Amino acid sequence: MTTNGTNGLLRKLEDVARASFLELFFDVVFIFALRALAQQLLNNLTWSGAFQALVLLLAIGLVWSLTARATAQLNPRRPPVQLLVLATMVGALVLSAAVPEAFGKTGLIFAVTYLAIQIGRNLFVVLLLRGHELQNFVGRAAIWHAATAVPWLAGAVASGTARTALWTLAVALIYVARWFSYPLPGLRRLAGAQLPAGEYLADRYRALFVIALGEVVLAIGSTLTGRGFATDETVAFVVTFAVTALIWRIYIFRAGEDIGPAIKASANPDLLGTLVSYAHLVMLASLVAASVGAELVIDDPLGRPRATATVTILGGTALFLAGRTLLDYLVFGRVYRSCVIGLLALACLLPPMLLLPPLVNGFAAGTVLTGIVIADNIRVRRHPAPISPPGPHRPSDT
Repeated sequence: MTTNGTNGLLRKLEDVARASFLELFFDVVFIFALRALAQQLLNNLTWSGAFQALVLLLAIGLVWSLTARATAQLNPRRPPVQLLVLATMVGALVLSAAVPEAFGKTGLIFAVTYLAIQIGRNLFVVLLLRGHELQNFVGRAAIWHAATAVPWLAGAVASGTARTALWTLAVALIYVARWFSYPLPGLRRLAGAQLPAGEYLADRYRALFVIALGEVVLAIGSTLTGRGFATDETVAFVVTFAVTALIWRIYIFRAGEDIGPAIKASANPDLLGTLVSYAHLVMLASLVAASVGAELVIDDPLGRPRATATVTILGGTALFLAGRTLLDYLVFGRVYRSCVIGLLALACLLPPMLLLPPLVNGFAAGTVLTGIVIADNIRVRRHPAPISPPGPHRPSDT
């Protein structure tokens, strides 16, 4: 890599093993972001509300992902880099505060803050990396983010369906542009910025997942505090925490621990790293739903059945299993039957669960997850080592 003009602002990829304290400090902000997303979904628990929450999650997830990638390239000990991360944290806090009413009165605040973070970070990095090959890549990203300002701002001044449609377009455009390394007319396509070491990326993904789990735990604890310690609420607390613990256990089982070696061994680490980030985004969405589901279960454990509560509780669990199945495929090049059977079980349970109270729904989700954990443990005894070594991911050959 060329280092002219960077004055030690870049850190060598081979020296990147773990996230710095600055990066972990940055991650803490996203507990608040996920809490705000869960609150937004809880306040508008409809199909349209769920879709709006997804659009906001994709935008916030991109803020985290692109900032994490930038800090992986830059030396966190240098004051300009620290200033960049701290400024992004301030922006992320404002962005998160605007989330609950983003499709209402705080829409313009959300849009302007999002654009300020994405465009401002890229322009700052362009200035820092004068003369470095990464400057071209980051500059293209800045241009694409600036182009999406049109639908973001137009959506912010619109309302209802129009805002949802315009913001969906803005998010879709930037994800497509990112997939193709921010192409521009008349310029050759870039291969993309070099990714940091696989273990580093794995560490960042795991940190993000633990942050999301922390938000679920926060929701469980705060809802119990608000409802008191009656028998029904206490049982609901135990069930929802058990579900959260089971999700953690299933996540770390093999694929969660082998992300780093898989990326390192892949024929196309850049592609695999991007795909793994998308798998985590699916699981992140599931944990937002799990947070809302936990609140619904503890708030009214034996209340009248509600279709929205049942779909949220069982659907959040199913979404996690779908993301975890994708991660299995990315890491090992195959899909294990336990998660697939779990998905089928949840689909079969959905109709009868529509007639039962939230606590029973939560218990059903926990039972399915328990079955998966037991099946995984049995498989470990039969096959102490992974059936296929990490890293032979097939999409790297596409």
